Amino acid sequence: MSDFSIRSMRADEIRLAVDWAAAEGWNPGLADDACFASVDPDGFFIAEIDGLPAATVSCVNYGASFSFLGFYIVRADLRGHGYGLRIWNAAIAHAGPRVIGLDGVTAQQENYRKSGFQLAYANVRYGGTVATPAAPRAEIIALSDVPIAAVEADDATVFPARRPAFLRAWIGAPGHVGCAVVRDGRPAGWGVIRPCRKGFKIGPLVADDRATAEAVLSALLARVGGGEIFLDVPGINREAVALAQDFGLAPVFETARMYTGAIPPLRLERVFGVTSFELG
Repeated sequence: MSDFSIRSMRADEIRLAVDWAAAEGWNPGLADDACFASVDPDGFFIAEIDGLPAATVSCVNYGASFSFLGFYIVRADLRGHGYGLRIWNAAIAHAGPRVIGLDGVTAQQENYRKSGFQLAYANVRYGGTVATPAAPRAEIIALSDVPIAAVEADDATVFPARRPAFLRAWIGAPGHVGCAVVRDGRPAGWGVIRPCRKGFKIGPLVADDRATAEAVLSALLARVGGGEIFLDVPGINREAVALAQDFGLAPVFETARMYTGAIPPLRLERVFGVTSFELG
């Protein structure tokens, strides 16, 4: 009888989940593991058989009311034996009474419904190679120059929970570059671009309108010199979809954003780029 066990990952072990995600084609960022660990160090789980990794999942708790599930991966040679369900149940238990969100592959929607998840909308990853844009407008500033409390407050309009520790880690991570437009003392648009296993990902990208989103996006691309980029957008935000298409990006794949319950009203019309499919 094989020795099967589930435990929380140490912070230095989260890299394994990121590596497995990369092998599945999810293209994680180079500093994702350290940023993710800042949210809920106990929210990353690993299943082992005879001491060897068999499956991973994360369910990070953002405060007392919301969790986000990701990194649900079973080693390819062990699929179909029930190990995934066992580690899934451990993750769900970690969330307790919180509403849980996830970005799941569309083919698994029915399985997620069995666990109480309901479809909210689709997120679509757009990708492609872009040239270096023209010099950004004068109103663009570094995101690090915006008071972090203002960024946290603005993020709360588009995400179901406050996440100050994550935002601080995300904005300050090595290789991450942030830009913003501030008007009337508040961020009217802001975003982060980060190096990934392949190219760069932009997320979050939040703005009051398409013109501001385009200004921030152009500034981010100018900072890294263009190249291959990926932008994950809510499919229900038509302006975000149009912006991605106008930059020459094409759909790569789609996820289903699902929740187990009601979340606070979100201004999805301001979301031009999702932060992460793994942590929301």
